Amino acid sequence: MVLALDHFFILVKSQAEVAEKLIALGLQEGSSNNHPGQGTANRRFYFSNTMLELLYIRDEHEALNGTAKKLHFVERTNNPAASPFGLIVRRTNNNSQSLPFPGWTYQPEYFKAPQSFHIGNNSELLEEPLCIYPGFMDPKDEAKNSVEKSFSYVSEICLYTPANTFSEVLDIVNNVPSITIKQGPEHLMEISFDDNRRGEQTDLRPDLPLILKY
Repeated sequence: MVLALDHFFILVKSQAEVAEKLIALGLQEGSSNNHPGQGTANRRFYFSNTMLELLYIRDEHEALNGTAKKLHFVERTNNPAASPFGLIVRRTNNNSQSLPFPGWTYQPEYFKAPQSFHIGNNSELLEEPLCIYPGFMDPKDEAKNSVEKSFSYVSEICLYTPANTFSEVLDIVNNVPSITIKQGPEHLMEISFDDNRRGEQTDLRPDLPLILKY
């Protein structure tokens, strides 16, 4: 199965107030929503080929005890040793209906069955990012619409994790085009926009474990 990046998220705190730092840099915020039964809400930034989601805990009790408790959102938010990242990948054609990696089914309350997420079985390895496959999603065109502004499309995302070895799931996702996962001293995401044509970068640490290259 050939996979592509659909979108990705970073777990953040405090109503995702750090989104204001992205807005100040020129990123355009889109709509936001709540996730019933999951205990989370988001703020979202759309690009021509993907979307960055800042995900935060809206209801801690619901997140710990609801349908998404096995995703460990609270633990991943509060534990510095845990990865705050999630990668959602999709198939690029309809030739294969198989699952891309070993895992389990998560049926969110906000999806109408049989729509569900396939969650990589590395979800218990908190030092690794969550890997998610929405098998119900149809393939879509790879649009990288370059316009004369920054932050038009995402060229690549690079994730760093302190994990000494990678799970089978992470190895599979690491082969998806535009995704690179490396071992590093801390959890960190680098997003490259528009083929880094301006040769600039902004480091948002310590507010966000994120470096933007553009």
